[in-house]
Amino acid sequence: MRVGVGVGVGVGPCHAPLIPWSGALPPSLPHPIAIAIAIASTIAISTPLMIVLSPLQAPAPPSEESSSSSSAIAMAAYLGNKLVQMGTKIVGVGRNYAAHAKELGAAIPKEPLIFLKPTSSYVREGSFVEIPSSCTFLDHEVELGVVIGRKGRDIQESQAMAHISGYALALDMTARELQAIAKKQGLPWTLAKGYDTFTPIGNFIPKKQVPNHSDLELWLEVDGQLKQKGSTNDMIFSIPVLVSYISTIMTLNEGDIILTGTPSGVGPVKAGQRMKAGITGLSEMSFEVKARK
Repeated sequence: MRVGVGVGVGVGPCHAPLIPWSGALPPSLPHPIAIAIAIASTIAISTPLMIVLSPLQAPAPPSEESSSSSSAIAMAAYLGNKLVQMGTKIVGVGRNYAAHAKELGAAIPKEPLIFLKPTSSYVREGSFVEIPSSCTFLDHEVELGVVIGRKGRDIQESQAMAHISGYALALDMTARELQAIAKKQGLPWTLAKGYDTFTPIGNFIPKKQVPNHSDLELWLEVDGQLKQKGSTNDMIFSIPVLVSYISTIMTLNEGDIILTGTPSGVGPVKAGQRMKAGITGLSEMSFEVKARK
């Protein structure tokens, strides 16, 4: 695997031109300082995804002895971790599968129904999904996450895919009774969606590994029992439509993630149970649930 890396100094919204990186920081750079590393490889991003790092976090160049597949997995995990650490926002999409809207007794939206989740809700495999004391019913929702790799505003549908660098498997954990109260009172869904650990997320999946984003199978099991299974082909609003629509409201930045909605079969999980989710042939992840102390 070949990895091209460049370094630029971040100052406010501007960046110095990228310069080749050999694995060591140029002596002229002050320390500590934020640097931007644009990673481009045969397994990664067709449109560079800028990820801000500390010099101490800069990755060592991959060993030539590593196999291409193990290097690809390591890079996907590394980029997934960086998205969690440095992502700017999570944009959720509600009721984007007709069967899910029906199971909730909700109307099918005429335009995308969007909401925001804090990036502090991210959690990676190896940690727990926590049930807060204020939550009686915590529901699982498996989703395809779309990773933005190129900043854009007022993006045309025909240009939307050029702003996407890849995908990630994600769960949109939802405190269902808190959401029901918010809906009834006409309030935002922040309390229902925004707790710590409410956005479990998998490794980064480069766009080139997904030849047809409209034909992906999403699934989720709880304690080995299949609960959700659906295809992205059943989305009401396609990914280009979502990218275009959201970008007319808010600028999409590198590292943003759009959660594109969940198929039917959502349901509650309890402390001590384990969720396993996947995008068939591309990604899997597993999380144990526990009560928050």
